[in-house]
Amino acid sequence: MNRSIKDYMLIAGKGLAMGAADVVPGVSGGTIAFISGIYEELLTSISSINLNLLSVLRKEGFKAAWKQVNGNFLASLFIGIFISIVSLAKVISWLLENHPVLLWSFFFGLVLASVLYIAKQITKWNVFSVLLLIIGAALAYYITTLNPLVSENSSPLFMFLAGAVAICAMILPGISGSFILVLLGAYKPVLQAVNNRDFVTIATVGLGAVVGLLTFSRVLKWLFAHYKNYTLAILTGFIIGSLNKIWPWKKVLTYRTNSHGEQVPFNELSVSPFSFDGNPQLMQAIVLAIVGFGLILLLEKIAVKKQA
Repeated sequence: MNRSIKDYMLIAGKGLAMGAADVVPGVSGGTIAFISGIYEELLTSISSINLNLLSVLRKEGFKAAWKQVNGNFLASLFIGIFISIVSLAKVISWLLENHPVLLWSFFFGLVLASVLYIAKQITKWNVFSVLLLIIGAALAYYITTLNPLVSENSSPLFMFLAGAVAICAMILPGISGSFILVLLGAYKPVLQAVNNRDFVTIATVGLGAVVGLLTFSRVLKWLFAHYKNYTLAILTGFIIGSLNKIWPWKKVLTYRTNSHGEQVPFNELSVSPFSFDGNPQLMQAIVLAIVGFGLILLLEKIAVKKQA
């Protein structure tokens, strides 16, 4: 596929969006990849990294190996993701702490629109497709109701495993890798490592992510090749179920004390926005949700126009 510098800059921009989504515990970078039209190419490119690649590298050289893995595409995308995570980690942390309702509202609108977008890709619905959608929604909803681990482990082995498990979620539309890190008690150590430029911890998590990504991408590629409609149905269900996690209005059921001695929410329940007195942010939240929803419609319109 012949691409221009402008095309690769656009791919890097999609990586920036994926990285921003992955920083938020509740939003999946896989969802962003899907709605931006690069999901299947991403899976194919990643799954092409295998033992055969070493043979190509030895016999035909670096250029042939780079072409086999779609290197320009992967490099542009992951550069965008890396820049986004490093640059936006502090911003997202600040927004989550100071303006959580507004941040969640934007992402809620974005993810809600992506449900419609992905469901439209299913060319044939039947009873089994609907059943898979319901199973996916129920499973994702159940995951969002789980309590995070209280302990925050930062041992190298644990961080490696956390990276491997989280990356599997990150490339699944609807399942947030960041939220998986929260459930495992690894989100805070990872965020601190990024903010403090702790490259040893970052490398450990990254290595686990690479192992998990190379393994899981092959499974997804096979499913898309043989059962695309059914795979899309269950992914749509995942996204529907994940909406509970990113619902902007929450009632805190229990608190816990963090490492700084501060009381922070531990277990939360989604509630009506009218449960809060006054709720001065309601109109702002609705506007941001509409903006997020409209952004997906705009991306879809651009994609359709480009294909035409």
